[in-house]
This record gives sequence, C-alpha cells and structure tokens, in this order.
Amino acid sequence: MTKAEVKQRIEKLKKEINHHRYLYHVLDKQEISDAALDSLKHELGQLERQFQEFIAPDSPTQRVGGRPLDEFKKVTYKTPMLSLNDSFSEEEIADWEKRIKKLAPPGYHLDYYAEIKMDGLAMSLVYRNGLLHHGSTRGDGKIGEDITQNLKTIEAIPLKLEVHIKGADEKIVKIAEKALKGEVEIRGEVYMTKKVFEKLNAQQEKKGEPAFANPRNAAAGSVRQLDPKITASRKLSFMGYELIGDLGQKTHEEAHEIMKVLGFQSGQENRYCKDIAAVNKYHEDIGKIRKNLPYWSDGIVVTVNNIVLFRRLGVVGKAPRGAMAYKYPAEQATTTLEDIKVQVGRTGTLTPVAHLKPVQVAGTTVKRATLHNMDQIERLDVRIGDTVIIQKAGEIIPEVVKVLPNLRTGKEKKFHMPAKCPVCGSRVARRPGEVAYYCTNKKCFSIQQEGLHHFVAKPAFDIDGLGPKILEQLWNADLIRDPADLFNLEEEDLEPMERFAEKSASNLVQAIQSAKVVTLSRFINALGIRHVGEETAIDLARHFGTLDKLIKTSLEELEKIPDVGGVVAKSIDDYFKDKANAKLIDKILAKGVKVKHEEAVKKKTGLTGKKIVVTGTLESMSREEAKARIREAGGDWVSSVSQHTDYVVAGAEPGSKYDKAKKLSVKIISEKEFLNLLK
Repeated sequence: MTKAEVKQRIEKLKKEINHHRYLYHVLDKQEISDAALDSLKHELGQLERQFQEFIAPDSPTQRVGGRPLDEFKKVTYKTPMLSLNDSFSEEEIADWEKRIKKLAPPGYHLDYYAEIKMDGLAMSLVYRNGLLHHGSTRGDGKIGEDITQNLKTIEAIPLKLEVHIKGADEKIVKIAEKALKGEVEIRGEVYMTKKVFEKLNAQQEKKGEPAFANPRNAAAGSVRQLDPKITASRKLSFMGYELIGDLGQKTHEEAHEIMKVLGFQSGQENRYCKDIAAVNKYHEDIGKIRKNLPYWSDGIVVTVNNIVLFRRLGVVGKAPRGAMAYKYPAEQATTTLEDIKVQVGRTGTLTPVAHLKPVQVAGTTVKRATLHNMDQIERLDVRIGDTVIIQKAGEIIPEVVKVLPNLRTGKEKKFHMPAKCPVCGSRVARRPGEVAYYCTNKKCFSIQQEGLHHFVAKPAFDIDGLGPKILEQLWNADLIRDPADLFNLEEEDLEPMERFAEKSASNLVQAIQSAKVVTLSRFINALGIRHVGEETAIDLARHFGTLDKLIKTSLEELEKIPDVGGVVAKSIDDYFKDKANAKLIDKILAKGVKVKHEEAVKKKTGLTGKKIVVTGTLESMSREEAKARIREAGGDWVSSVSQHTDYVVAGAEPGSKYDKAKKLSVKIISEKEFLNLLK
C-alpha cells in the first residue's frame, strides 16, 4: 500500500472500531464478536507501528489501560485421568443438570464449583511424605509417561509441600497438614503464559526455526524434552485443578483451598456457584476477561461441588458425569480477502475459496476459507479486497461469515463464476434448480483425481497408503487414469518413484490386492454416484443383494425404495445407463475384484423395517456396532428424532434426542429391550 492508502485504511479502521465501541459500551449492543473487534484493533496497531507518523491521540490504540534421558518410563494410574465432555450453550448445560438430577438423591439441591479451563497439558504430581516423588503426563488416561526431571524445573511446582497458614481458614489448614504424611496426588495443567510464548517465538524466528502455532503446542514440546535443561529454559507454569486422596475434604471448593494452602496456584478467578444460573453468570464474566488472561483458555469447567455425590455420579465413557467443559463460541478474526479461486470436486462441482491475508484464528494460521457457492457470495456481498470476518470452530474448515462494507475503499472487485473450468478449460454450467456450478467435462483432471481419492477412501475400498499425494504421483507418472488401473500396479512400477523404497512399494501393492474382495455396499459407494453416499449405498445393497440386479433395475423400481426418492433414483439410473460407467465397472471386475453379494434381509426381527435412533452410551456395544446390528436386523439407523421414528434407544447419559422423543411421544426403549428386539 502507498502511504496515502495506509492513512485512509487507518482512518477507516479507527472509525469502525469506535463505532463498535459505542455500540458495546453505550448502547449495550454488539454487531460483531469480541474476537473480530480485537482482530481489527490488532491490524490498526500493526499499521501504526509501521507508520508511526499516522499515530494520533484519538486512536483506539492510545487508550490508557538434570541430565538428558534416553526415554521416558511408564506410570500406571490408580485413579484414571479422565477427559471432559463439552457443552457450548446454556441449553446444553441445563440438559446436563437434568441428567445428573436423575441420579442424585430425591430433592437434593445441586451446587457447583467453576474454574477456568486452561489450554495446557494435564499432569499428575505424586507427593510422598510431603516430597515430590514423581510427575507424569496424562497419556491415555490409564498409563502416562514419567517426566519428573522436567517437572522439577518448573518453579510453580513445589518440590516439598509446606502449609501456608497466613490468611487461610483454620479447618483447611488442619486438612492440608495431613498431606505432609503418606501419599497425595495433585493434578493440574502445565502451561505457557502468553508473554513467554511470544518471547519463545521471537527466539525461534532469530534462529531461523519454525514458530510454534500456540502456547499449548509450545508447552507440549517443552515438557517432553529428554534434556531437562531445555524444559527449564522454556519457563513453564502449573495450575492445580484436582486433589486425589481423602484428606477429609468434603467439596471440590475445599480441594482447591487445600491446594492453595499447600503452595499451588489454583486459579484466582475460580468461583463457588450456588446453582446453574450462577454457573452461566460465571461463564459470561470470564468470557469478558478471557482475552486479558495471562494464559489461553477456551472455556470453563463446572464440577458438582459435593465430592461424595460427584463420585456417586460415576463415569460415562471416558468422562465423569459430575463435571462438564463449558466452552465459548467459535473464535473469529478479521482479515483481507485477497482473491477468490475455484476448486473442482469429484462430481465436477466448482467451489469458490477465499484466499486471505494470513491471520491467527483458534490457535492456527488461516490462509483460506470456504465461500460454499455463488448464492453465499451474493448473500454476503463478498468482493475481492474486502475486509471480512472469518470463523473457525474446532477442526471445521474456516468460513467467511460477514463482510465489513464500511472499510471499503472503492477498489474492491465483484467475483463472477468462470465460464470455463479452471482445470481443463471445458464449459461450466449451472443445472436448473441447483445452486452449484459444474464442469461439463467428465474426464476433467480434478474430477478424475477426486474420484480416485473417493474410490480408495475408508467407506469404499479402504486402501491404506493411497493418499492424495500418492495418487497425484501415480497420475503424473501415467500409471493410472481410472480406479481399475490401480489393480495393475506392481512393485517395479512404484520403486523408482519418490517416497517409495522397496518395502513401501511392496506394502502398497499388497494393500491394493487385499482390497479386491469388497462388500456390495462399499463397491456402490466407491463408484461415486451423484447423491449416493454411504447410507444410500447400504440401502441399495440390502434391497438388491447383488450388483447385477442393481445394474439391471428400472427407474420405477429405484423410486419404490424407501429413503431413495426421485432425484436420487434418477441419478442412479443415469449412472448405470452411461456406457462409460458400464465399461469402467466391467474393467474393475476384470481385474479380479470380487463383490461380496449381500443378501437382502429376509429374516424377520423386532427391528425389521423400523427406524431407530440411539442416544447416550450403550454398555454392550459401541455406536458403530449398534449401527451395524440394526442394519443386520433389517432396521434403519436414523440420526435424528421425528414423528416417523419407531424407537429411541436410550443408553447412559441420553441427550436432547431423549427429550424430543418424549415430546413427540416416540417410544423410548432401554438397552435391554433393544438387545431383545435384535434377536
């Protein structure tokens, strides 16, 4: 940008930030998230640091405000180190309380203890007669790694327990004194403060080494160093969250007070909550100060305060019933949309992708975000050069959620879907009644590549070792042009290629040959028929039993199959009538692929023809096993409750589906009843 453009950008940013400040502090309204507003301030600060001549007194930025080890030994836990289930709203927290009330004594008033959920690494510290005996990582919850030498370098971890009397409750002091004899375990989080993290990355940059993505990754890399001197140099901290061992504490709140008296940081922001309304207030209060905390946090942890009741509530899966992680919404940030480019998927769909000025969101650097389709672009009025708000929740692909038109300069450009495919140059068309644009060339390189990737994926032929990069290599080497060509590959074809030593070439060929026997449902799914996913493929396999019957069926017969419908039936019929597709299937079968013809369900069970929803955790089987058993019994696995649902199977900790079933008067059955119906 020229200096004139920088000055204009700074003025627009100041005006936009002050607008949102007025809304928030004067009118108590909010149009954009705190994270997005922080991102705008960050950009303004960066520009002012670069061009200090443009800093003005009215700018929002000027407001006053041992020895190296060979390996780690294993440690087995007497009490498993559990993880927590997540909730993201007041409704979900209310549902959690309803579930635990069912297991609490009649009329019992639930109270809670709430603390900040720190973004660190769970650790266990075992003290014997007041001295640190060993410290270890969570591992898989049952077995961790002994990293005592490294943990001793963290000054926040006491090497010897001492009782700090000043300002402490007399009762708590007496309980804490018991920890000096016998064994006691303190669990907590090892973490890196934001300041230390920034300094560490500055050092990494000076050394020419890659920066750490976030403080948690940096802490993880620091604490598992075989050389304790490296851990010591990283200046890590520790925050206690749980005391294991019966010293006489009655509540989770007392456990935290004991940890403080024993010399552990235990969270100054922690709060006793008399009811669930107080929990929601605490969640809101912490949300306001979260950005200013010295460490990263993505939510709070709520625990049933009474320890006896907490233990009585037990465990579901790998999480205690009596505690819940109450997280904050997806993190957002603002950035500049520098370009929009188009990707071509396996069915030929053209997807517009925003190319962004790199920005940190939820601990990762985001450079691209999906724009879904032209309807979305028009709805948001997105233009190349716009300042946009992007959002990333967990592992979900980032997306553009809002445009800030007040920051436009007039140079922004509207995006138009290309008339020709960006990969093969063929004509692009939009089908009637659909939002997507398609490449009309079925032999387009991108369509073929994505089709190959779909063919070898887990729900299809499940060929291990054939990722996108390997498939691209094979394509570029002219070894494959369609899925059938995969079965021609031999070791001598692969060995000369990059990434392929003799062993990996042998393993891949073996994996391909082992995949030659495949069930009918997986084979159908592998073909990549438009609108036919894993569930529809299973329905078709169960209905027809053999590939031959499916290929020869009529459109009318397809339309009669429950849950298929006219659009899907037409797509299936069109696929098998296409001579190129018929030729490909013949070619695949000619390579020795055997399709295991699944018998259409004939045996009658109590679930035949029934639509089943499972909610909660089953003791006798996993969710995937339940899905398979329902299908084997002739039932339909359904993911959501409706008036058409026949049964809702309620396991431990049933969710909102249970409540919806009661509301709709859908029959709810226990796991025992479900097992009887399967017979």
